[in-house]
Amino acid sequence: MTGIQRTTEKNLQVFSGRAHPELSEEVAEILGISLVPTQAYEFANGEIYVRFEESVRGCDAFVIQSHTAPINEWIMEHLIMVDALKRASAKRITVVMPFWGYSRQDKKHRGREPISARLMADMFKTAGADRIITVDLHADQLQGFFNGPVDHLMALPILTDYIKSKYGGQPLAVVSPDAGRIKVAERWSARLGGAPLAFIHKTRRTDVANEVVANRVVGDVSGRVCVLTDDMIDTGGTIVKAAEALMAEGAAGVVIAATHAILSEPAVDRLKNSSAVEIVVTNTLPVGPEKQFDKLTTLSIAPMVARAIREVFEDGSVTSMFDGHA
Repeated sequence: MTGIQRTTEKNLQVFSGRAHPELSEEVAEILGISLVPTQAYEFANGEIYVRFEESVRGCDAFVIQSHTAPINEWIMEHLIMVDALKRASAKRITVVMPFWGYSRQDKKHRGREPISARLMADMFKTAGADRIITVDLHADQLQGFFNGPVDHLMALPILTDYIKSKYGGQPLAVVSPDAGRIKVAERWSARLGGAPLAFIHKTRRTDVANEVVANRVVGDVSGRVCVLTDDMIDTGGTIVKAAEALMAEGAAGVVIAATHAILSEPAVDRLKNSSAVEIVVTNTLPVGPEKQFDKLTTLSIAPMVARAIREVFEDGSVTSMFDGHA
């Protein structure tokens, strides 16, 4: 014999950053494993230190971190974790970012602007990531920014199942917050039994962030419970104005459904005092006690993320989770 023969065994390990440990723990519990113990802290000048407390050599590593506020700090920790895994000889590194930080900066609206979403992809590739798992990208083309496989999960089944169970007995309409998300609204309509579509025509100021200056409803929403869908709620200004426009057009009620609950100030006050009867979000980002209010319902994406991790680990099909649409 001229060599050593050994049957290769695959080893799945899940790692968590400090941004949203509750989600990572839920994912690990569903997978039937424990998170790898990790030491992480800041030096006096704010630099981040990370060390994993057990061997990761040859493992299939899944590194979960939600890019929440303070977003730059948690992205940096995520990158450092990936670098540590690469230097510790992990066999394959999959970055699991339920919310892709800087995803709104996916193109140049004006000269001399960055395309920060592409920069994010490049940084993770340079750090050592082989694959990315993410949820409900702001724009589908972000999948092409990363030079490797990107599994784009959709919260659509989770959100629509909840809406159907609670409001399915009433006449519904699916409303897109702008014309650019009509395709997403069409998928919502199909999941909600062919509910009619409408969208909000809006004008956004290019010189002021997070400000919409006009709203007009295109479509018939009179007498219907309008399901107003979006990928994220940041300051809440856009979505609240859209809800007001729908009520002014005779909607029977408005339910706001979004995947990513960023909820920057003053989103909580705006949503709490809005005309919407309920705001339904997922836990891709942590929703702390200070952001809780009566109208808010948070659904867990942990079962979906855990299944995607298992499919990737076992060389299965993530696309099959979404009837071939992912």
